[in-house]
Amino acid sequence: MTKSKPATAAADDSHNAPETADLDFLLRAMQANLEIFERLQTKQLMQVTKDAGHQIARLQALQLHCLAGLRRRRTDARELASEVALTLHLTDNRAGAMISAAEALANRLPRTFRLMDSGFVDLYRAMKVTEGTGWLSDHHARIVDTLLEDRLSDKNPTQIRKATAYAAMKTDPEGAANRVTQRHAERRTVLHHQSEGISQLSIDNAPTEKATAAYLRIDKIARTLKTSDEKRTLDQLRADVALDLLLTGKGGAAEQAEVYLYVDLQTYLGLNDDPAELAGHGHVPAEVARHIATGPDTTLRRIITDPLTGQVIEVGKFRYRPSIDVEEFVRVRDRECRQPGCPRPAHNCLTEPTPTKAGSATDTDGTLSYCIRHRRLKNRADWKYQVRDDGKLVITTPTGHKVESIPPPLHEPGPQVEHPVETRKGA
Repeated sequence: MTKSKPATAAADDSHNAPETADLDFLLRAMQANLEIFERLQTKQLMQVTKDAGHQIARLQALQLHCLAGLRRRRTDARELASEVALTLHLTDNRAGAMISAAEALANRLPRTFRLMDSGFVDLYRAMKVTEGTGWLSDHHARIVDTLLEDRLSDKNPTQIRKATAYAAMKTDPEGAANRVTQRHAERRTVLHHQSEGISQLSIDNAPTEKATAAYLRIDKIARTLKTSDEKRTLDQLRADVALDLLLTGKGGAAEQAEVYLYVDLQTYLGLNDDPAELAGHGHVPAEVARHIATGPDTTLRRIITDPLTGQVIEVGKFRYRPSIDVEEFVRVRDRECRQPGCPRPAHNCLTEPTPTKAGSATDTDGTLSYCIRHRRLKNRADWKYQVRDDGKLVITTPTGHKVESIPPPLHEPGPQVEHPVETRKGA
């Protein structure tokens, strides 16, 4: 995770905003001669790309301020959306979503709006906050806005969506449980016909555990069919297998799917309603977690964490099938691919040694989970991956940008003590 300047300081100090002089020069120069970009160094191109992103976010904030002002003067939101759609050459749905986001940011999420004003959060990422807090009351939305203020500027859209969902569930657990019940009641199968004989079939608002298990079954069957003689891609095979299962009921024997659900003991026992975490999906309400954890085919495992950091230090050996090895410990600890922002569940990833500061990568500290895509990236010569003594993965990009990655704690870190107990590594 990268470190960012506190949002409050960024929002209040205008001199900290990105400079526009270079961008203005390039905008004028590119109109005269596009070859100017061939003369810039790689690091300069990357910096200009970053600065342009800041300025785009500020312009998007300006646009949303205008839309919020228009909405205050217009009584019919749909009519306004149609006009905005025509003006900006958008669909009515997109224009309506922008107007809703502008209203929410202006009235319920002022701190997130200030981050946009300062160029630190763009419209797409801000809309992950507006969408994730749409079901909350104004009071609860402002609480979430305060909680997220210093956590958004260095996060990608998926991370922001997950952080917003967690904060919303933590702020209003009863409302989160009611929302899950409502969404389950709204489950449906949707058939959308597209052009040229192509259609899209989807199941909306399905229970997460069932949808995950169904996908893993489809994926497993597809992978068994991917032989050297098979010309179809995995995506094509998954689509074909899913349709075959629906039409004929065939495609492979039913399989038990393994998912990782992280829920603390007090939540499991019903003593609190803290959200739990489903690897690859994000946080789920306590009621949903208890439903999954008490299923007839559920296997419970004890996980011991460091009280000071919340990081996994031991995985219990007691379960239906014995034995615990380094690979399983690493997957349980990491939960997802260790590439920052990648949501691929660790149980669908590969474990691979990563160089440590001391040059050794033989224990659990130096073994990390990577999806296939980011494993290839890690092994490129122009990318550098290294694990520090504190367990953080430091990634250096080809342009010299450094990003840190560490699994999020399973619980809030405890207070620091003068002589912490030595932690155990592995199981």
